[in-house]
Amino acid sequence: MRFEDLDVWKRAARLSAGLYRALEGSREFGFKDQITRSALSVASNIAEGYERDTPRDRLKFLHYARGSCAELRT
Repeated sequence: MRFEDLDVWKRAARLSAGLYRALEGSREFGFKDQITRSALSVASNIAEGYERDTPRDRLKFLHYARGSCAELRT
């Protein structure tokens, strides 16, 4: 399975793009940078995990994605 076919990756990518659009005019540069980086990390870690060779590596990157979700929620 390709990561691009995963619904969770699609949702994470849409969330990231939506946040970039929503915060485009924000002058709160530190906040904007932190939010957009953590949102992008969710989709990126899912993608990276699915490109790894072993189930253990895949799981490690899915845990990273979950951590990025927590960072974004905070």
